[in-house]
Amino acid sequence: MNVTAPAGTDAATDALREAAAARPTLRTAFLRRSLRHSGLVIGSVTLLVIVAVALAAPLLAPHDPYAQDLAHRLIPPIWQANGTWDHVLGTDKLGRDYLTRLMYGARISLLIGALTVLISGTIGTSLGICAGYFGGRVDSVLSYIVTTRLALPVVLVALASAALVGSSLEGVIVVLGLLLWDRFAVVTRSSTQQIARTDYVAAARAIGCSTPRILVSEILPNILSALIVVATLEMAHAILLEAALSFLGLGVQPPLPSWGLMISEGKQYMFFSPWVIGVPAAALVCLVLAINLVGDGLRDVTAPENRG
Repeated sequence: MNVTAPAGTDAATDALREAAAARPTLRTAFLRRSLRHSGLVIGSVTLLVIVAVALAAPLLAPHDPYAQDLAHRLIPPIWQANGTWDHVLGTDKLGRDYLTRLMYGARISLLIGALTVLISGTIGTSLGICAGYFGGRVDSVLSYIVTTRLALPVVLVALASAALVGSSLEGVIVVLGLLLWDRFAVVTRSSTQQIARTDYVAAARAIGCSTPRILVSEILPNILSALIVVATLEMAHAILLEAALSFLGLGVQPPLPSWGLMISEGKQYMFFSPWVIGVPAAALVCLVLAINLVGDGLRDVTAPENRG
């Protein structure tokens, strides 16, 4: 016996299908929210430009970053008197081209920021997921470790550690990577505690999924957006700390073109040639500001209240 569905049912079904097809996908909705966020757009464009210049530094740089020319030392930039187009941003106390060293310095800052976030993110995320998922004594022990770390001032510990490990690019990366994991751990722990009580995690346990599989397949993908936001903020923090260490002589060592080292080398000429610290300081501000804008923008567009 065939039962004919009412005509209104077919019309309602077609309307629902058309509405579902008209709804934007998650990726499209995310892109729309991102493009409407002015801070995220400005930060992303600025950061992409800096990354592109850093990657293409060997092709774009007009001079060798290590070539010295004492006959042309402390040439002012092009917008000042006696400036030349051969050295658009001038030269330092050893006659090295400032624009070239600025381009190569961006590579060092981005490398330190990325590798520091990779190391600290791995440590903090692992501790936070274990503390949030297992709870009990595991949570108590790991929370005590995080509290101990938070009680230590980052700058002082970084100075002492850099002095013990040695002043080098690798040493700075290791020291910062082992110090900046606490925010990852705190955010991951709280997010994991919320997700561990959801139905899909309970369903994964019911069908016999192993604990490592639940942590990697069910929990980690759902806290990834929060981790990306933390990673951007910690990357900016790491770049600033590297500049501070290099300025104090405990970070990247000469002749590497670190921005913090360039500021340190130019501080004795700041009253007569202020651009020697103004140029790398402006570059450092632009990079850190761009990363912070990206982090704040990602936090805003990924917030639950903004997903409607």
